[in-house]
Amino acid sequence: MAGAVSIVVALAGCSSSHKNASPSSAAPSTSSPAASTPTASTPVTAPSSAAPTSAAPAAGAVSLTSLDYYSSDPYKSFVSAHLDSCAAAAGATMASQDHVPGGQLGPKILQDISAHTLPSLLMIDNPGVQAIAATGALVPLTDLGVDPTTGIFPGILAAGTYKGKVYGMAPSVNSIALFYNKDLLSAAGVAVPKTWADLTAAAKALTTSAHYGLAFSADNDGEGAWHFLPFLWSNGGDFEHLGDPAAVQALTFESDFVKSGAASKSVVSWTQGDVNDQFAAGKAAMEINGPWNIAPLDKLPNIHYGIAPIPVPAAGKTLVAPLGGEMWTIPQTTPAQEAAAAKVVTCMNDPANQLAYNTDVVQVPTRTDVAAQYGQSYPPIQSFISEVSTARSRTEEVGPLFPTVATALETAIQAAITGAASPASALKTAAATVAAAPAP
Repeated sequence: MAGAVSIVVALAGCSSSHKNASPSSAAPSTSSPAASTPTASTPVTAPSSAAPTSAAPAAGAVSLTSLDYYSSDPYKSFVSAHLDSCAAAAGATMASQDHVPGGQLGPKILQDISAHTLPSLLMIDNPGVQAIAATGALVPLTDLGVDPTTGIFPGILAAGTYKGKVYGMAPSVNSIALFYNKDLLSAAGVAVPKTWADLTAAAKALTTSAHYGLAFSADNDGEGAWHFLPFLWSNGGDFEHLGDPAAVQALTFESDFVKSGAASKSVVSWTQGDVNDQFAAGKAAMEINGPWNIAPLDKLPNIHYGIAPIPVPAAGKTLVAPLGGEMWTIPQTTPAQEAAAAKVVTCMNDPANQLAYNTDVVQVPTRTDVAAQYGQSYPPIQSFISEVSTARSRTEEVGPLFPTVATALETAIQAAITGAASPASALKTAAATVAAAPAP
């Protein structure tokens, strides 16, 4: 329990997808769906009425409660509408929905575990599911008759699994991809990069006195590790061998953008919101970021952008990006509440409801068939769907130890970018830190 406590607190501070998909800074559009096939400048998002509808629950219906970190609109309203509708469909009612700011979720969960006051439905950022499951506070979904596996992307299933049992299901997920300014690439005669060599050359060619070639986050608050993982994993690196050549090569590749002047030295303090601000203002020709930026960018009339998968080390290599997003879990409460909560989770992951929800929030459905359908109707999301198909859970390699790894990685990233240490030396230190960490 003590190990899980320290991990959940760390997750609240360094690796939450509320940063990766911030409701406050990533408000998806609430405009009605376009009548024709959309482009990157015509988002398709459904109004909150896209949530499933049903008759009001009967008198004496089971009362449910929930906890999440969707504390700002429009995400708060989207999630609330879907929870209410699915609770009604389950013959229950949402007596209360507690929405806390992201940084408060971890401590709140721990407080509720200690006081035995967990809600009926608990949303957890996917890297934290295993730590909470390890406390014994959650009920395996299959024990409640939920099918959490059929048609789900493999990385998503892994994120919700602890010791062979599935504890979390996600209606939507996300990752990060390469956004590029079409006008700037066209003016410079630069093709959309597909490999590391392409990206290096493109970033150099696109760097002028007016803008950098590439923007990304290398901060020490969760997003720095998140942005580095596609380079590490796609190059064959892993968390248990951070000092090995594959990891060193990946960090050298990333830090060289700053060293060459193709990326700003300020990346060590930029959040993903800061990165998108640079791109939106025309101060960066390319950025690495997530789908929560699609709707805000679409509102800007003077930027024409495209989205592509993050380049891989060489042609033929498989892109392995990190899996972001939140999962709904069912804490131990009463048999009646657990049974009703299971129906709500099943409802939220019904194909029609997944499509409606992701149309609202502009993210990736976790069911492969729904994702394919959404990608066909809304092309801007397609690169993210492709990435999610091979994405890796951040806890897949090291389980609840991930926050320790993330902190060690970000220390190394910052040391390499600022020149405080070479990539090899910085990662050697990171590897030693991870090796010395006590098992959670």
